Amino acid sequence: MRVRVRAGASVRAAAQDAVVVRVRVRTVARGAVVAAVALACVAGAQTGPGPAYAEPQRPGSPGAKRQSLEEVRTEVDSLYRKAEAATDAYNAAGERQSEQERAILKIARAVVAAQDRMAGLRNRAGAMARAQYRSGGMPAEARMLFGGDPAQFLDNAALARKGQQAARGLIADLAATRTALDGYAKAASEQWEQLADERAKRADAKKEIEERLRTAKHLESRLAAKERDRLRQLEEERANAAQEKWLGAGAPKGGGGAATELGKRAVAFATAQIGKDYVWGAVGPNTFDCSGLTLQAWAAAGRSIPRTSQEQWRQLPKVDARDMRPGDLVIYFSDASHVGMYVGGGAIVHAPRPGRQVTLAGAGSMPVLGVVRPDA
Repeated sequence: MRVRVRAGASVRAAAQDAVVVRVRVRTVARGAVVAAVALACVAGAQTGPGPAYAEPQRPGSPGAKRQSLEEVRTEVDSLYRKAEAATDAYNAAGERQSEQERAILKIARAVVAAQDRMAGLRNRAGAMARAQYRSGGMPAEARMLFGGDPAQFLDNAALARKGQQAARGLIADLAATRTALDGYAKAASEQWEQLADERAKRADAKKEIEERLRTAKHLESRLAAKERDRLRQLEEERANAAQEKWLGAGAPKGGGGAATELGKRAVAFATAQIGKDYVWGAVGPNTFDCSGLTLQAWAAAGRSIPRTSQEQWRQLPKVDARDMRPGDLVIYFSDASHVGMYVGGGAIVHAPRPGRQVTLAGAGSMPVLGVVRPDA
């Protein structure tokens, strides 16, 4: 069995610094594994030009009927909602991709350690073979039988037993290390497959986001300036009506409780970002998406929370909306695709959507799925 590592000038330095990752393993006859390992964390970069899409049919184009502003508002809102759901999928795939890269790095380091151990075991086996060769190839047991000294015979018997135990231990260690390398080979292959799958999902989500945003922007761009102003007014009227309905249903008007010290720090960070642009997939410092804002706000408060709004909803403790306090996260829509941070007084701070900036809004201005508490 031969195990080789190749990683440029220094394998061990590459393993420790995680500069390049490439794991290639194959099983050869009788279970031996040949592993060529190079380490890297490719932080999920998307390369190459973005995909191109056919131009969507727009109001006023041949064959298209004239839409009312309310119809345009409904369609634009639906497009941005779908883009935001795809953004959550994009972010989630990016998180899983990072996890796979870390897993591959861990495996690669384990392979390096196993290869070092295998080299040491091979050296020991070679030393035993050379010792036997120097003795004429005769096993220690046979040499004992031809000795004439009974006392020396007993001493040699004890040494022979130790030698046998050492040999058996060496064989067992070699077998265990070879099994470990086989396991690393299988694990590395599985992790690479999962990594490729997450990259594909991320690329698909990116394609969907760009397509939805392109369509929404085309719809809005066809409107005259007065119509765009009226469209924004319709959005505000709809949000205000939803907020009044939410407040009327028993949600806290003046706040459901005092913020903790951590909550105060999270709110202070989030509100300090007001006016910064929404960019899908962004986590600051100059642009944010909705969950990127809440993620960084709670990170500034010293608390780590999941990256996406869906995972924030799934993993964080849930509280009744009537009991929420500043710093709590309000999760929106049935698919948990949007999130804002409650700041008190029935309001949230959030990153709404592309083309908008981080702002304050009514906590009930969108369909509320529920409330979670990072510092429960």
